[in-house]
Amino acid sequence: MTEANQLAIIGGGKIGEAMLSGLLRRSYQPERIRMVERSAERGKELAERYGVLAVSVAEAVRDCRTLLVAVKPQDIDALLAELAERIGPEHLVVSVAAGIPTARIERALPSGPVVVRCMPNTPALVDEAMTAICAGSRADEAHLRQAEQLLSAVGKVVRVPESQLDAVTALSGSGPAYFFFLVEAMIDAGILLGLPRALAEQLIVQTLLGSAVMLRDSGEHPVRLREAVTSPAGTTISAIRELERHGVRAAFLSAIEAASLRSAELGRSAE
Repeated sequence: MTEANQLAIIGGGKIGEAMLSGLLRRSYQPERIRMVERSAERGKELAERYGVLAVSVAEAVRDCRTLLVAVKPQDIDALLAELAERIGPEHLVVSVAAGIPTARIERALPSGPVVVRCMPNTPALVDEAMTAICAGSRADEAHLRQAEQLLSAVGKVVRVPESQLDAVTALSGSGPAYFFFLVEAMIDAGILLGLPRALAEQLIVQTLLGSAVMLRDSGEHPVRLREAVTSPAGTTISAIRELERHGVRAAFLSAIEAASLRSAELGRSAE
């Protein structure tokens, strides 16, 4: 029999584990969570690491009313076919499968579970996720609040129309990778200039953290904050000139647009 306060996380990849670890740190007891992982070895690893119970899909549906679906888009069809035989209207499906529309999930689950689609990111591992959520056709205000309560345990949550989810996926879902890529490049630059790797990393990580806090807490537009660092004929403007000369701004625009298009493509490929 399903229980309202039990949660099953289906999929033990990066996002699934990030959500699991964050929920355990903030609000959930291990006995309230079931972990479903296709790889028995991975399921055992997560169960031992976090003290949760690794179960089958059938056991998760039986024991839990809320199912957090965190499988890869290419695995969604097989999972939905397995869920369709067991799931009912009393279940809430919170999907973090990139690019998979709520309508696609609802069609595959005709028994009527409620679907909320969301896009978190991996800073859930440190309780600093940015998650956007949208409602499926059967979800009401209470369901959205339930999803928000679940996901706010690992960071901030915003509601968006589903039409914006592919853009959200490209911007914040994939966003941490862009920052890590930038940090990697800046550390390499420090090494090129003769700094030890450990020092270059310390300088850049703290600079990134401090800049993010400034941006969040000051309320200033990023252009204003950048201009405050950019003195006439100084070092910063020389660097900015080179970034513009190499098309870094345009490259970011193109990269994020490509990620959004890929998210939409993943959704269509599951049709």
